[in-house]
Amino acid sequence: MTQHSRSISDALWRSLAFFNVFRLLTIIGLMVGIFMLTRSPLALSSELLVVAAILGSYTLFAMLFTWGIAKRWPAFDSQLSAQVTIDVLMIVSLMHLGGGIKSGLGILLLPYLAAAGLIARGRMSLFHASVATIALLLQLGWSYLTGDVDEINPMSSALLSIASFAVAWLAFRLSRYAEENRVLAEQRSVDLANLAQLNERILQDVSDGVFVIDEHNLIRQYNEQAARLTGLRPALGSPLAADVPELAASLARWRSLQDMKTELVTLADGRNTLRARFVPLSHDINGNVLIYLEDMARLRREAQQLKLAALGRLTANLAHEIRNPLGAISHAAELLQEDSADSPYLQKLTRIITDNSQRLERMVKEVLELNRRDRVKRHDIRLAEWLATFNEQFVLQEKTGIPVMIECDAQVMIRFDSGHLQQVLWNLARNGWRYCSQQVGSLQMIVSRQDEFWVLDVLNDGPPVPADALSQLFEPFFTTESKGTGLGLYIAREICAANGALLEYMSPPAGGTCFRIVFGYTDGQKI
Repeated sequence: MTQHSRSISDALWRSLAFFNVFRLLTIIGLMVGIFMLTRSPLALSSELLVVAAILGSYTLFAMLFTWGIAKRWPAFDSQLSAQVTIDVLMIVSLMHLGGGIKSGLGILLLPYLAAAGLIARGRMSLFHASVATIALLLQLGWSYLTGDVDEINPMSSALLSIASFAVAWLAFRLSRYAEENRVLAEQRSVDLANLAQLNERILQDVSDGVFVIDEHNLIRQYNEQAARLTGLRPALGSPLAADVPELAASLARWRSLQDMKTELVTLADGRNTLRARFVPLSHDINGNVLIYLEDMARLRREAQQLKLAALGRLTANLAHEIRNPLGAISHAAELLQEDSADSPYLQKLTRIITDNSQRLERMVKEVLELNRRDRVKRHDIRLAEWLATFNEQFVLQEKTGIPVMIECDAQVMIRFDSGHLQQVLWNLARNGWRYCSQQVGSLQMIVSRQDEFWVLDVLNDGPPVPADALSQLFEPFFTTESKGTGLGLYIAREICAANGALLEYMSPPAGGTCFRIVFGYTDGQKI
């Protein structure tokens, strides 16, 4: 039995239990009415004994019905039909003893038939009415046979029979109507639940951050991307001004200036600049509002990628063409250096040629790497073991003499291209070692769990990135030193994105610099 059919069955049995309670209350009412409030026509003691026997039997049947309902035996339809049949027989018997149809007790048949029809959801309603009609006809016939002329009123019996069928038919129609409404309500509830799940999925999967704000400027809902962009996880129902005051100020300006569609919002930490777009959810601009937050850094990256898509094909061809004359220049510089041993001036010139040739060679190599970032071969990596091996190689090759401090649980498993991970971490570790104090613990790699993602933080105790350089930190050809090509961080971020990860800059509370790799997370989307 499915959960749906089981819930319907439980509702039917509960209705039958209430019906039995109504039966017991009716028996009590009959006892009070017959034995205390009336003196005639039940004046004879023998008739009172018969009435007492009928009511006592009716009470026993009601108790038996209580046990049957609790045990749910026999089947629901059989038990309901048996109960209605007993009700009809008992009421018609009391009606006969009370003076026939004129006693008015026959009117009790109608609420019983109506209740039975509603409980059975329209099933067997006409059958129950037929049982009542047959009982009334038998009572009328018995009155003819016994000669109780005063109790004979065929027209009243006929009208009561017609009323029984009318009530049964009305109960049938009402139960059908109620059943249709119940099915419609259940379907609507399922549709609403599915719609709520769909809205939640859309809200979480959208690449922009989303806040739902009510007319009192309270936060009613937000997605994971909004939490990542703002760096906050506000409680639902909290004031927007208390959590993101910059955004609350923009919302207030939008409510006052109805023609304003978007506004740039810079968060207090200066890390993110967001473009807020306000969409009213009703005709009232002071009502509920949907706020879309777009990461300007991501928009700049996308624009930059569009430019580089066309530039990449050109630079790849140029890089191949430059390498040949560049090799000739480097070779000529080596020959000049051999012949300039006696001339300091020539040595200086050849050193300039050699240094710039090497710089051009590095730039050509990194430009060529841009077109190889899509050659990804991801596989499972046990990160603790991999970092230990990387640490040994880094110390040996870079000749730091001090190992990188690593904190990583032995069970951490990521999916990444091993060669790409080597390239990214080598770039981050080399830059970190260059700018840190080069003491024990000044360069660290810490792996932790953030929400549902593993993150790797590469920290150093050197000076933080200047605030005016944060927006351009990952842009190609941007560098703060003359010897750099400005492609290292850009390539590292592109490689992470190709491997389903996110590389971002963090500002540690204790100072220094931190670059974070979020594995399995790209632009707010789970990989």
